[in-house]
Amino acid sequence: MKWASMYLVGFIVLIGGILAALWKLGILANIGTTWTVIGVVIAIGFGIMIAVSNSGTRENIEIDRK
Repeated sequence: MKWASMYLVGFIVLIGGILAALWKLGILANIGTTWTVIGVVIAIGFGIMIAVSNSGTRENIEIDRK
């Protein structure tokens, strides 16, 4: 679970950087606050799904039957 949380933190930092760049360019002023928040929530949701799906190892368990 440690790597999943690190991935999620990195993803949030990435989203923050993208938002800062869009704000500095003035694009966020044209989009509006509501759509910006909706986009951020969707992006963080995708980040959580990707982090959880890539965490852990998949192993097959074999059961010896006698």
